[in-house]
Amino acid sequence: MGFKNIHIGNFIEKRVAECGIGLSRLCNFIRCSEKEIYSTYASKEISTEKLLKWSKLFGYDFFRLYTQHLILYSPPASIKEEAETKTQLPVFRKNIYTREIIDFILELVNTGIKTKTEIIQEYRITKATLYKWIIKKQVKPFKEHENA
Repeated sequence: MGFKNIHIGNFIEKRVAECGIGLSRLCNFIRCSEKEIYSTYASKEISTEKLLKWSKLFGYDFFRLYTQHLILYSPPASIKEEAETKTQLPVFRKNIYTREIIDFILELVNTGIKTKTEIIQEYRITKATLYKWIIKKQVKPFKEHENA
């Protein structure tokens, strides 16, 4: 799954199909017409209020698509900048990678779509972190018991 270009309507439509929820139930929960549901499917962007409703309906965090995008594509802030910045907003750690992100990166390496160097440069993942993921994901050979 690519996180670079997010078309939220496509993701919502896929989730509706996966869950098999009827159009009338969608309209009741979201409080909109069938035409608006189809318009949502075609929309690249929707309001956060509506996205929250969709997330609640499906028990799926559609906002996570955007946070994954930020993890992969936003420029890293320097430690000095972070320390000097005062905010009343909650502060989140950027370097927390989800299982989906790790799997996405490892798939790029394993399929040869991107080299390790390209991944390090494009996604600003440290070399040590990437190699740690690769080592962890390697299948360890099965060792038969000597007594068997």
